[in-house]
Amino acid sequence: MTGSGRLQGKSLFNVGERTRKRQASERHFRMMGLAAVIFSILALIGLMTSILSNGLSSFRQTYVTMDVYLDAAKLDKKGNRNPADIEKITTFTIQPLIQAALQKTMQEQGIAVEGLNAKKAVELISKEAPAQLRRFVLANPDAIGTTVSFDLLASGRIDGYYKGRVSMESAALDRNISPEQLVLADKLKQAGILESRFNWSFFTAPDASDTRPEAAGLGVAIIGSAYMMLIVLVLALPIGVAASIYLEEFAPQNRWTDLIEVNIANLAAVPSIVFGILGLAIFINFIGLPQSAPIVGGLVLTLMTLPTIIIATRAALKAVPPSINDAALGIGASKMQAIFHHILPLAAPGILTGTIIGLAQALGETAPLLLIGMVAFVREYPGAPPEGFFDPASALPVQVYNWTQRGDPAFFERASGAIIVLLIFLVIMNVIAVLLRRRFERRW
Repeated sequence: MTGSGRLQGKSLFNVGERTRKRQASERHFRMMGLAAVIFSILALIGLMTSILSNGLSSFRQTYVTMDVYLDAAKLDKKGNRNPADIEKITTFTIQPLIQAALQKTMQEQGIAVEGLNAKKAVELISKEAPAQLRRFVLANPDAIGTTVSFDLLASGRIDGYYKGRVSMESAALDRNISPEQLVLADKLKQAGILESRFNWSFFTAPDASDTRPEAAGLGVAIIGSAYMMLIVLVLALPIGVAASIYLEEFAPQNRWTDLIEVNIANLAAVPSIVFGILGLAIFINFIGLPQSAPIVGGLVLTLMTLPTIIIATRAALKAVPPSINDAALGIGASKMQAIFHHILPLAAPGILTGTIIGLAQALGETAPLLLIGMVAFVREYPGAPPEGFFDPASALPVQVYNWTQRGDPAFFERASGAIIVLLIFLVIMNVIAVLLRRRFERRW
């Protein structure tokens, strides 16, 4: 009986003190892990909510639609439609035409606001409007002397009024807008002359000056980023894959290869601004490449992306079973044939995934591009490749940084909108990486 009692006391169904402590520790660890995941999700939701709430409005813009008489007496005094003479007209010459068109539109619609003269009324329209009309006249000189309908940008304050940034109370304290102008805007909207619609120019227009935030767009930045990603892809992928194949398949195991591998791993963790300093010293100061050019940005981002591609490619090559290589060599294939005909195609999904992730990382880099001058104000679009690689340009993350440095609240809206565009590109690239891996992945 005594022995039976001792066995019952040590039964597996009786939980001991040490077991309870281990189980309690496991529960605490699981709770901490779950809390960390929940905190991360909430932080992500808060971040996305902030970006979307501030940036979605940048995809809509307020326009004023009206007919403008292109007076030949002001635009072509000689009457010969000579492009050289027409090109001499300035925005100061065109501004009275817009003012006269707005006055005529208001008279036709019976719109009037007490205490608001014609000069103050035309301030509802963006300062970009005269430049828009000038570009139209230069491109279409035969339109001089006719009446043309234009969709003109409303000023940043009027646009902000319909997006909740400006109110009657704030307008009374703002020297750039007045309550009377807001009243006029409401009347124009009721008449169908002023409306808000999707802002396609946000994706196509270049940057604008501090006084015209409503005209600022991402056109030059998108092209600059696309050129740099093209350079990174063309240079980093073949160089990274070739270096990986050599280190993994051909390089002897000695202290030199060990040193190279350690340096590659360390370069992957080097702050990106260091690569910017390197690009400034070598590509601009030593070689003499132009500042703020996609070629310099692409070369800097290539150096930064190479370690990521090399590490991912080596991991993909190691994941291929050695039996594939042995079988190829056993049937008479050379080392090169075994690599390029068998190992490399099987490692392609991992290589493509690493390359796309490296490109996505490079797309969002800002610090190295600031050092090579891509923060400059650029209005002209770069040309087609290869000449366009050497033209001044901007980049999406740099454009975000540039807009956040400006005082007008409309630029903060534009910056949040640019972040949304950048995030969309990053999500698309990561989705492509996942799809490629699933499409080409093989299991052994």
